[in-house]
Amino acid sequence: MDRVSEDTNSRAGRPDPACPDRPLRRDAERNRQRILAAAAEVFTERGLDVSLDEVARHAGVGVGTVYRRFADKEELVETLFTGYVDDLAAIAEQALDMPDPTQALLWFLDRWMEAMATNMGLRQLLMFATHAGDRVSYARNRFAPLVGALVAKAQAGGQIRADLAGTDIAFIGLMLSSAAEYAHDVQPDIWRRYLALLIDGMYATRDQASALPVAAVSPPQMEIVMRRRAPRR
Repeated sequence: MDRVSEDTNSRAGRPDPACPDRPLRRDAERNRQRILAAAAEVFTERGLDVSLDEVARHAGVGVGTVYRRFADKEELVETLFTGYVDDLAAIAEQALDMPDPTQALLWFLDRWMEAMATNMGLRQLLMFATHAGDRVSYARNRFAPLVGALVAKAQAGGQIRADLAGTDIAFIGLMLSSAAEYAHDVQPDIWRRYLALLIDGMYATRDQASALPVAAVSPPQMEIVMRRRAPRR
């Protein structure tokens, strides 16, 4: 065997010295995506108390690999939080493109409530926002304006009561997700019953509609609620 062939074979399966980091970067990204997918699955089923060791086992990697991709659990949760908020924002943006603003709002509510009711991790992230570091402001800036726009468009159509606020939608999400959690082992879709009752209360054309006795919370007040609900770390 000549020296050129020998050198070529001895380098087989190893990075090209001219670009030594490329295979490592590909492997690192694959591991990162595997870890995120595993974390999303276990957090969905069991909530945010799952340890990084358990995430690593579910991903089929060593816990050291998890720590190489994410400094700690907080960073992993924060990454998922941002993705969840972006996904919810995409649903709201899709609803805003629908021709009937009232049906768009109701469709959005159904999709959002289903996500909250079936994903324990998402529920904890939005109810206890400091699980993901200080990302409440990200949710407020990315997601809340879209919800407010959906409400405003539906109100402009005349079918939704004028005193409904965007933060009311956020509170409805918290209420219904709590109902889904309490009844999970008995009737996990009970939230649909209460959503139907609450939707009836949103219409402006009901003969017996009552004036709301207190004002809606403001967006800054909603942020305070989310922060105070967060468990101490």
